[in-house]
Amino acid sequence: MMKFKGKAWIFGDNVDTDVIIPARYLNTTDPMELASHCMEDIEPGFKEKVKPGDIIIAGTNFGCGSSREHAPIAIKSVGISCVVAGSFARIFYRNAINIGLPIMECEEIVGKINPGDEMEIDTDSGLIKNITQNTICKARPFPEFINEIIRAGGLMNYAKQGGGKNV
Repeated sequence: MMKFKGKAWIFGDNVDTDVIIPARYLNTTDPMELASHCMEDIEPGFKEKVKPGDIIIAGTNFGCGSSREHAPIAIKSVGISCVVAGSFARIFYRNAINIGLPIMECEEIVGKINPGDEMEIDTDSGLIKNITQNTICKARPFPEFINEIIRAGGLMNYAKQGGGKNV
């Protein structure tokens, strides 16, 4: 069972990978160095403000742009536990799963969450609770094999643990 609880960080539509981690920092693959620049051009001081477990809530087409894995690595490494968006760019969606970053698609949530709202996400059921507003939205839950990849911390760890042998 995967549940996450944290404060909401709100971002709009079409947040591209250059906003998530600016290209000028792509000369490193160090997760903590990437985290130190996560979202800095759209939310200055983001790294200092985020608390472990916080949740990004975004509009449509989150993670559009280049196919770099640096973007989900920066988000996960800064302490974000889960990203919920109206929709994700396809390559970002796959990269997030591959590195073990939980993401949920939920069009219903767009525009209904305020910055700082206390959120609780259950990826197994797809329930997204806004504790502050006492509301619930429902996202489509992951198939079990995707949950297994995320629980393992990403695709490489999943493979090392022997996952997917029956696929």
